[in-house]
Amino acid sequence: MCGIAGILDLGRAPAPTRAELGAMIGALHHRGPDGTGFHLDGPVGLAHARLSIIDLAGGHQPLANEDDTVWTVFNGEIFNYIELRADLERAGHRFATHSDTEVIVHLYEEHGDDFVRHLNGQFAIALWDRRRQRLVLARDRTGIRPLFHMVHAGRLLFASEVKSLFAVPGVPRRIDPHALAEIFTFWSTVGDRSVFEGVRSLPPGHRMVVENGRAEVSRWWDWTFPEGPIADDRPAEDLADELRALMIDAVRLQLRSDVPVGAYLSGGLDSSIITSLIHHHTDVPLRTFSVTFDDGEFDESAYQRELVDHLGTHHSQVRCTRADIAANFPRTLWHTESPVLRTAPTPLMLLAGLAREQGYKVVLTGEGADEVFGGYDIFKEARVRRFMARQPQSAARAQLLKRLYPYLKHSPASGGLFAKQFFSEGLEHLGQPWFAHVPRWNTTGRIAQYFSKAQADAVAGWSPFASIGATLPEGIGRWSPMARDQYVEAHTLMSGYLLSSQGDRMAMGHSIEGRFPFLDHRVIEFANRLPPRYKLMGLTEKYLLKRSMKGLLPESVRTRSKQPYRSPDSASFFHDGKPVAYVSDLLNEERIRQAGYFDPEPVRRLVEKCRAGRAIGFGDNMAFVGILSTMWIDAMFVRGDAVAARP
Repeated sequence: MCGIAGILDLGRAPAPTRAELGAMIGALHHRGPDGTGFHLDGPVGLAHARLSIIDLAGGHQPLANEDDTVWTVFNGEIFNYIELRADLERAGHRFATHSDTEVIVHLYEEHGDDFVRHLNGQFAIALWDRRRQRLVLARDRTGIRPLFHMVHAGRLLFASEVKSLFAVPGVPRRIDPHALAEIFTFWSTVGDRSVFEGVRSLPPGHRMVVENGRAEVSRWWDWTFPEGPIADDRPAEDLADELRALMIDAVRLQLRSDVPVGAYLSGGLDSSIITSLIHHHTDVPLRTFSVTFDDGEFDESAYQRELVDHLGTHHSQVRCTRADIAANFPRTLWHTESPVLRTAPTPLMLLAGLAREQGYKVVLTGEGADEVFGGYDIFKEARVRRFMARQPQSAARAQLLKRLYPYLKHSPASGGLFAKQFFSEGLEHLGQPWFAHVPRWNTTGRIAQYFSKAQADAVAGWSPFASIGATLPEGIGRWSPMARDQYVEAHTLMSGYLLSSQGDRMAMGHSIEGRFPFLDHRVIEFANRLPPRYKLMGLTEKYLLKRSMKGLLPESVRTRSKQPYRSPDSASFFHDGKPVAYVSDLLNEERIRQAGYFDPEPVRRLVEKCRAGRAIGFGDNMAFVGILSTMWIDAMFVRGDAVAARP
């Protein structure tokens, strides 16, 4: 894991300098505190900040092939590098190091731009072909590692984080109004949009080739599903055995490291599976880390302790209070570089800090299982809503809603008529790929009521459905309803928020590399070929995954219903009825008016509601956290004023 940055002259601009690259990579020190490296070659400059994990002595970057004609910097890990190296050596390639980085330059020599298809890993890659004077940028299949780029003053700038681009003098810093509209609907931007005007994100599974001053972006991998009914008559037990073997191999590959590897343990099924596979099928000493909460509504320590006792792991935990969330929220946003709608990233940043304090640089986690195997409530909701839509007046069918959200104190499904009305939203989209997501998007989209007139005017006519529709593949309408639901979830909430704001950014805030065995592309491709019933059996989520783990986990863990990870939101920012100091500073009427994103009066009423403890629903909490985080992002990255001094 590392940070990368670079500059390419697109024609007649000045060549990059060491000073410019030094400033860019210096902004990414947290991603790679173990060393920096540079390569300048005429129109291109590459920079690298290293977090040493593989080949500690020889894996320094930038790294080249035998004759120095192909150079690369990359952020991430290539898990199958040992097998790739053996194949390349048989083909005549000579290696100078034992690092996973070196397979990239030789694969490019062997396969050209298709080298990425051979990689099992998580990565953002920049590769310079000196002979052909071309730059290749590539990002992993699911968007685990970030890569941003922009054109400024005739040069292409690229980096792992936006703050690195902003280290170049003269780069404009403005929040994109349409980005706010997307975040306050989907929880993240979509496609290649970033929060900042002019800054683009290379989408997951895409590569960019820049040659002769022109850039071409293409998709090299995507989630795909069979069209029409899936004919698979194999017994469930055979499929479960195949899945277990695949998961064991994914964990085995992702344990490759020259430094100790730990695991996060949330208490839920997914992290429990990863820790159990490490325990039962590898010889890696099992070291686990958890976050716990004072508030019982969010705390899962009892479930964590059950698995710790069952496996006998060496375990550490960090206890997170509401005051901890408030104190660390600004630093969270320095790393997310984006407004967020929940405080959930902050405890994960504290958890990464615990792992780092204990001497760990690498942790395996359970992210991705819900998207791949149908674990989220949204998939159950969609099934119930489609069932209700066939007989909309049926009271009996509406009773199924009560089986949703048993873990919530204020469940939206427990209100009888309200629940029926809420989950009937969006029936006009019944045949559309985004049908499952309409109630959630509508709830989040109500934050627009706090927009200023200028912000509302800037996004007038914007449609979330047109925005998301532009990113969907041809033929998605012929997939099963659940496949459509999964695709949209994986390309919005997962890649844009969970793997970014909650994933990469929080771990790298403490120089920790997260690894995600459930997002091994072989696991995704296996799951995508399954009949939908093996993911959601009735209203039992992750059916085949649970079946594949029988005998490896305590039954209470294996059969436990999904409980999403959450943390206290607006309540974290008010103590004894008083807001923390920066809330008063950032959300005062004059500052809100100057920033221009929100209307001061509705914001004042929302703050008062939160101060009085009356913000108990998702809508109010998302609005408060979203507005507060937007004001922090504006202060840190747009204005750079004293209240937002770098955390």
